[in-house]
Amino acid sequence: MKELIKELTQVYGPSGNEEEIRNKIIEEIKPYADYITVDNLGNVIATKSGPGAKLMLAAHMDEIGVIVTNVDEKGFLRFSNIGGVSPFTLIGQRVTFPKGVSGVFGMEKIEQIKDLNLSKMFIDIGAASKEEALEKVNIGDMGVYNRQCTILGDNIISNSLDDRVGCAILIKVLKELKAPNYNIFMVFTVQEEVGLRGAKTSAYEVEPDLAIAVDVTATGDTPKAHKMAVELGKGPAIKVKDSSILCHPKVKEALISAAKRKGLPYQLEVLERGGTDAGAIHLSRSGVPTGVLSVPTRYIHTPVEMANLKDIDMCVKLLIELIQGRQ
Repeated sequence: MKELIKELTQVYGPSGNEEEIRNKIIEEIKPYADYITVDNLGNVIATKSGPGAKLMLAAHMDEIGVIVTNVDEKGFLRFSNIGGVSPFTLIGQRVTFPKGVSGVFGMEKIEQIKDLNLSKMFIDIGAASKEEALEKVNIGDMGVYNRQCTILGDNIISNSLDDRVGCAILIKVLKELKAPNYNIFMVFTVQEEVGLRGAKTSAYEVEPDLAIAVDVTATGDTPKAHKMAVELGKGPAIKVKDSSILCHPKVKEALISAAKRKGLPYQLEVLERGGTDAGAIHLSRSGVPTGVLSVPTRYIHTPVEMANLKDIDMCVKLLIELIQGRQ
């Protein structure tokens, strides 16, 4: 799993520009899916036929990033955010654009650091003029955090674990499935970070009987962290609620039951701020009973997101048990 996660996190794919990561995922799942389609918005929908109800499993392919809005006469780039990017996270960081172009984030002189916002920051790609800069990038080009992935004991630290780790879990599940009790629709969605857009269109197309989103969630286990009953290394988190959904009791209990049958530890998650693709899926058509399986993750939306490899492996085992275990 860690090699697969490493590979996925190294692929460029900010919201709306998921072509490269989509191709990588299709390459991974092609031998194992019965059928693969790409819808009009760019979601990958892979099916694995079974005798039961239609179960949609969703993980988003896209990652947060920045977008070039202007280039000044000295070649410095002004930018805006794609998804939840904090200016404080960007201080001292590198940015990567397509075609191998790199740069660093800089900021104007400000009296107090609390006044920092994206409008007071710029990207330096080493250009000496506007003309030179425009030979490398253009208005509307999207950049992402510099690629890095490190293993520290049982933990993996990387950019874009949100939600390439969810994609890796679904890929692994698909590879290991033998005899599903559900008619499986695995959806690798686009544009989650900018409003759950791919989940909305793909759920409308699939019209599932029930659904589970697989994504990261925050933890409450770092010094003086916001109090939250989720910790790294204590097992998958089964969501109860976030800002976008009150998870359906039927799906939540099915996840808990699968964890108990396999003897897997699990945590119950109440996320006070934030959401996942489940928020859009459960409102599709006349409504879809939906739940979420979460990977506890520290430092979300930074270049050094941290998750536990044992938690990730248990997510795979839990989903396989749910899909092909006794009902």
